[in-house]
Amino acid sequence: MTKKIVVTGIGASSPLGGTAPESWKALLAGESGIRSLEYDWVAEHNLPVTFAGEAKVRPSEVLERQEVKRLDPSSQFALVSAREAWADAGSPDDVDPLRVGVDYSTGIGGLWTLLDAWDTLREKGPRRVLPMTIPMLMPNAASAAISMSIPSRAYSRTDVSACASSTEAIANAYEHLQAGLADVVIAGGTESVVHPLPIAAFSAMQALSRRNDSPETASRPYDVSRDGFVLGEGAASIVLETEEHALARGARIYAELAGGSVTSDSYHITAPDPEGSAAARAMLGALERADASLSDVLHVNAHATSTPVGDIAEYNALLRVFGDHLPNIAVSATKAATGHLLGGTGALEAIFTILALHERTAPPTINLSEQDPAIPLDVVTTPRDLGSRDVLALSNSFGFGGHNAVVAFRSY
Repeated sequence: MTKKIVVTGIGASSPLGGTAPESWKALLAGESGIRSLEYDWVAEHNLPVTFAGEAKVRPSEVLERQEVKRLDPSSQFALVSAREAWADAGSPDDVDPLRVGVDYSTGIGGLWTLLDAWDTLREKGPRRVLPMTIPMLMPNAASAAISMSIPSRAYSRTDVSACASSTEAIANAYEHLQAGLADVVIAGGTESVVHPLPIAAFSAMQALSRRNDSPETASRPYDVSRDGFVLGEGAASIVLETEEHALARGARIYAELAGGSVTSDSYHITAPDPEGSAAARAMLGALERADASLSDVLHVNAHATSTPVGDIAEYNALLRVFGDHLPNIAVSATKAATGHLLGGTGALEAIFTILALHERTAPPTINLSEQDPAIPLDVVTTPRDLGSRDVLALSNSFGFGGHNAVVAFRSY
């Protein structure tokens, strides 16, 4: 028997705000979280890109000093957002830890720890390398930190699927709750790689926008002048429960997680399949699990990274799925405001999708000056009322390696 899975808590630390409500408020206001980087290493390395979406609030302003010392920034962001989500869910301390699971993700992991340790080894020798280096850099460190903080003893799992990671984690949480592995799951993702090496590497791939003179307008999904994505950082977490469990404890419910699906392009290590066939199958799979029809979908939070080829590939996938119904769907591309949080981006956009349903408002896409005629979507550019009827919404994430993950949320 299929169980109804619901969202009872949200938390985020993003370029737009230190919490989920702050991030949502700034998003609706049309603000940009993208800024010039004020670090000596930008000039030192002569970086071709000098801006990014740094988190608005540093974890050191929220966490205990000892926690900051023992966690990579990626795990710090994860812990901040997970604790916010848990508190937002009512801090259900009476829940048996054996029935609480963690499905968390990252695209890269503890990069700052790894590269700082390498610098220490080269400059000062092996005796000066911190003994906590490995536990700080391992990709599962964020999931482990959350599991120990809550606590969670059902399981603690880590997804690493590039930019699809945290959407995949949410899809997996749905399956784990359906399978009865837990009654409550904290799901989400994190990333903190605003560092000279990833900036240089992404730039070498011609993947990043180079609008150094106008950072706040650099991420331009669907615009004819889009020239690449903007690197972002932060984390987002959601608390998921079976409806039966949530109602029994009197929890507030934001929305229903109606289904999720994961597919693979098997096409190219970085480029998406231009036909969008596997991405389309992921959307159809999420709809099938949600027992929904195409006409039920009225909103999509698109992956929409602002790359020339990626935006068109996603449009092709949407057209494959929805056909004549596509003009009826309000599409939001929120990376225009946040940048691309890589392994954390899907969870943040899932929260924006959840809040869009909860508040019946599709968030705006900023920086769209001249829409690409090859992508004739109904793009939301000012906050839009979604009406009072039951609404199904999709949140799409597609990553390097051909990873596709889609989750479907239903208004509750």
